[in-house]
Amino acid sequence: MNNIVNVAVVGLGQVGNYLFNELIVKKKDIELKTGKRVKIVAISAKNINKKRKYKINRKIFYKNPFEIFKKEKVDILFEVIGQSDGVSKKLVETALKNKIHVITPNKALISKHGNNLAKLAEKNNVNLEFEASVAGGIPILRSIKEGLATNKLSKVYGILNGTSNYILSEMENSEQNFVDVLKKAQLLGYAEPGNPKLDLNGFDAFAKVRILSALAFNSKISNKKCLMEGIEKIDLKDIKIANQLDLRIKLLGISELKNNQLFETVHPCLVSKKSYIGNVNGVMNAVILNGKPVGESVLQGEGAGPGPTSSSLLSDLLSILRGNIKKPFGVSVNKLKTLKTYNVNNYVNSLYLRFEVKDKPGVLSQITNRLAKYKISVKRLIQTPDKKNNKATIVIVTHKTTELNCNSCLSIFSKNKNILKSPTLIRLLD
Repeated sequence: MNNIVNVAVVGLGQVGNYLFNELIVKKKDIELKTGKRVKIVAISAKNINKKRKYKINRKIFYKNPFEIFKKEKVDILFEVIGQSDGVSKKLVETALKNKIHVITPNKALISKHGNNLAKLAEKNNVNLEFEASVAGGIPILRSIKEGLATNKLSKVYGILNGTSNYILSEMENSEQNFVDVLKKAQLLGYAEPGNPKLDLNGFDAFAKVRILSALAFNSKISNKKCLMEGIEKIDLKDIKIANQLDLRIKLLGISELKNNQLFETVHPCLVSKKSYIGNVNGVMNAVILNGKPVGESVLQGEGAGPGPTSSSLLSDLLSILRGNIKKPFGVSVNKLKTLKTYNVNNYVNSLYLRFEVKDKPGVLSQITNRLAKYKISVKRLIQTPDKKNNKATIVIVTHKTTELNCNSCLSIFSKNKNILKSPTLIRLLD
């Protein structure tokens, strides 16, 4: 690489547009820290006329991003489109094959095709950098790859989706229901205005868990089906009851080695209000790593929005400009292990179960007898009658039980006419 480095930015949504402006504004800073001058030679997006916060240079605009490879000499490509397949995948593959470094915040792409893309990058001796794909501005991937490189990690978990965390925090603070708080999150730009489903159903956090697992355990990205639940079923009622129990609901992504088998999951958890993770609120993300000899490490920061994401994208840029060719996953793809998957039926938790029932004698004993049949014992019980409507809310916190017991037992409740809707289940974090 000579002194001038040619850069292309493909995708000018919220993040891409912010990044484009940062590259211009921070030119001198980048040169001071790396000795290299960045020159933006091409930008691409679907619509040149879309109203954007920062002015774009029409002279370097390409409607078709693949034309860039034919017409420009590019050293580094930023892929900021965000699809798991389609244009995003083809674009990254084309760049790597043309010996162009790639930087992307695209977790959907990396969690699905990371193994093959890393292989391509290694083969062509270029970098594939994706720090911004997990936890926004927190340098978590670089911490695992470099800062904690000699540690043996056993567990990585935390709050990996700022949108869900904001919604749960705001429901508690404002005592508004899920739908109203989601609208607020969309207005503030924390949730997608059109379809925020991937943030809410756990998929976004799960894609990040898969990337974290690969880095933490030197393993290939897994493609096995796993336990994934989002926050769509969390009711304001659950948040208020959790509060009575001195607990808070958080959507957690968890990846750990159990008997040398890989266990990955995303689901809402009840955590103590006194715990560290119970006090990470708003759009904040936090990642906790357990390893030897380091013990427990915690990284916290903003996980959503163009600012934090661009911060990580620029840190990847500086890493490349300093001339380091690195393995995308810290070790060569050929040396990544294929880990066996832990059987989710053996996953053990205490459970919070909320039943909405007809208020009549014998209903509670029907529920507790059913739980006893599946060896699920009651630790705590709260019963709240609604005399006016002849209904009652029954909340049971159980002792620890397996996922298998829990699923077998819950499927039976759907046949009970006295139970008015499917019970709400939330697992308690140890």
